[in-house]
Amino acid sequence: MSRTETVGLTKRGTLQPSSCNRLMGRSESLKRDSVMSNGGSAKVRGSLERKKSKSFKEGESYSSWLITDAPGSIAAVRREQVAAQQALRKLKIAHYGRSKSTLTNFNSSKIVPLVHPSPHPHPQRCSFITPTSDPIYVAYHDEEWGVPVHDDKTLFELLTLSGAQVGSDWTSTLRKRNDFRKAFMEFEAEAVAKLNEKEMNAISIEYKIEMSKVRGIVENATKILEIKKNFGSLEKYFWGFVNNKPISTNYKFGHKVPVKTSKSESISKDMVRRGFRYVGPTVVHSFMQAAGLTNDHLLTCYRHIPCTLLSTNP
Repeated sequence: MSRTETVGLTKRGTLQPSSCNRLMGRSESLKRDSVMSNGGSAKVRGSLERKKSKSFKEGESYSSWLITDAPGSIAAVRREQVAAQQALRKLKIAHYGRSKSTLTNFNSSKIVPLVHPSPHPHPQRCSFITPTSDPIYVAYHDEEWGVPVHDDKTLFELLTLSGAQVGSDWTSTLRKRNDFRKAFMEFEAEAVAKLNEKEMNAISIEYKIEMSKVRGIVENATKILEIKKNFGSLEKYFWGFVNNKPISTNYKFGHKVPVKTSKSESISKDMVRRGFRYVGPTVVHSFMQAAGLTNDHLLTCYRHIPCTLLSTNP
């Protein structure tokens, strides 16, 4: 009802003044709502028109796959973000204790394997490896120390080297490693056990190895043959002490790593009882570290996790 019609009804007495005012007010309100509604719809339509892609063609139908799965779609971008976050989280867990630079240089599209990490110019190693350490000692730490060994000849070799470094150091012993291999026939226990006094003396002179140590190595070879008869192999004998699973330690500082443990003492005691030489608890613990029977890499060392994974997935 228009304003003119309302006033006319009031003058004729058909409509009361109070009712007239209410009708006029309601009419004005409806007009405002209509104007606002039409204006809002126009604005929304204008906004949608502006947001339309130039490549969008009017009248063509598009598959829902293009919206949810196509590269560059909102869903696809979100999936990539979630995948990147999950990969970063795994990397943080795997690199626990490492320097922050590893995570800073993270690239979600290329995760570095843990067992065989890519070469790093300055990886964080155990504290006994210093900037002045001999390269042969660094390589031994990076490639062998803490890696589980199951080959009998290699176990014999590492046991010999662990005993040979008593009174010396690992660097000097590693430098003579090839001499030990030549002198003792690549650590074939059967061949070493057959060496006589004259041959042992010749080895001592040629390779500058103390005669007492040469005799000790030959005697150990004979005991290894006995171990093979009783246990089937030297590998079964040693790994039986740790239930065929390496001991994984969690030391943060080098001074916390012991020189011997209750396990090395029990192994040493059994070996001495069987007639082995140069197998004190400290030597045996050093051998266990070298042969991967125990993983004593510090938590901050980049080799700790790979050696732990090797122990769980031989």
